[in-house]
Amino acid sequence: MLGLEYLMKYKRVLVKVSGESLMGNQNYGIDPEKLDQYALEILETKKTGIELAIVIGGGNIYRGVQAEHAGIDRAQGDYMGMLATMINAMALQSALEKYGVYTRLMSGLNIEQVCEPFIRRKAIRHLEKGRIVIFGAGLGKPYFTTDSTASLRAIEIEADVVLKGTRVDGVYSADPEKDPNAIKFSKITFNEVFERNLNVMDMTAFTLCQENNLPIIVFDLNEKGNLKKILEGQELGTLIN
Repeated sequence: MLGLEYLMKYKRVLVKVSGESLMGNQNYGIDPEKLDQYALEILETKKTGIELAIVIGGGNIYRGVQAEHAGIDRAQGDYMGMLATMINAMALQSALEKYGVYTRLMSGLNIEQVCEPFIRRKAIRHLEKGRIVIFGAGLGKPYFTTDSTASLRAIEIEADVVLKGTRVDGVYSADPEKDPNAIKFSKITFNEVFERNLNVMDMTAFTLCQENNLPIIVFDLNEKGNLKKILEGQELGTLIN
């Protein structure tokens, strides 16, 4: 019954995957084992019947904020970062299709040879038909992060929740990798995050979720089975609403 109750509550979700997480134990690029792990996690999630969209970052290849240090114009650097997300998105698409999962890759930039342009109605229709939709190239505009992409795309496709996969198992009062006394929150409100000055997403992305009453669940994506457990209704990570 728990699974059925959950399916009634969360019909459509958007998962944000960081580009850095695809590196695995490498210092750069895509770790084939990590890519395969994520594909299998998503495959198991798909079996629950939940409509699933994915936004993936590009930090394992290039980050727009690196541009200024390299003497590259920030806007140009951001476009380079968008192309990095497309490489990751195409890799994830191939990994999923290897297991027979139907996918659609939609881009914020027009790259007709490899993907569809983002059209809201088309994206929703793909989800309704049971396809996994991967959003690449951010919003197609510089100065916006992939967190902002995740928030906006989730709102546009009318997702019930944003699942932000990270390398820590939730939101803490301080950085748990630096402070052993950091306290983990199982639930917290948007206002409390602002008051405590906690780092969950960039301000634009976070405010978009708050203003549109879109809850966020921050969880450890690297722990096998976590994604499916959340979708089965288990309380993992931190719920922000």
